[in-house]
Amino acid sequence: MILIAVGSNLSGPAGLPLAQCEAALERFVDRGIAIVARSRWYETAPVPPSDQPWFVNGVVAVRTSDEPAGLLAALLDIERSLGRTRTVPNAARTIDLDLLDYDGLVREGPEPPLLPHPRMHERVFVLRPLLDVAPRWRHPVSGRTGAELLAALPAGDDIRPLGGQSAREKRFPPV
Repeated sequence: MILIAVGSNLSGPAGLPLAQCEAALERFVDRGIAIVARSRWYETAPVPPSDQPWFVNGVVAVRTSDEPAGLLAALLDIERSLGRTRTVPNAARTIDLDLLDYDGLVREGPEPPLLPHPRMHERVFVLRPLLDVAPRWRHPVSGRTGAELLAALPAGDDIRPLGGQSAREKRFPPV
């Protein structure tokens, strides 16, 4: 299973953060990336805590003929098309697309992408929506389930389902 995290906390060419996330998913098709399943959208506090606006976050499962490096290049291209400029780590962003897992492949570098994503197991904004898409998923290195990883996180990271899910969610329902 190939899993990608989607997030935004700034407006961009497509509009407000939710519209930015939806626009990113629409661009997947043009890049030969088929969405197999998607989570609901969540509102999440910035990590680490800051005065940034809250994020809209979700996770999608996809199918593609691209190898990991090609898929990462396509994701970065989609980010650029939606106004993403990289400045400092953890900065506010118009869109963020992270390759989380590529069929359980483990790649420690030095060439990107590192797989699985090196911080995904520490992030409630990744693990909660990931469970919508892949409730039986296991971390390729630790072997722990997404539910186990989520339960092990310290309390305090704010996350809540975003109200009024878009019509697009009906086209790609959670599984």
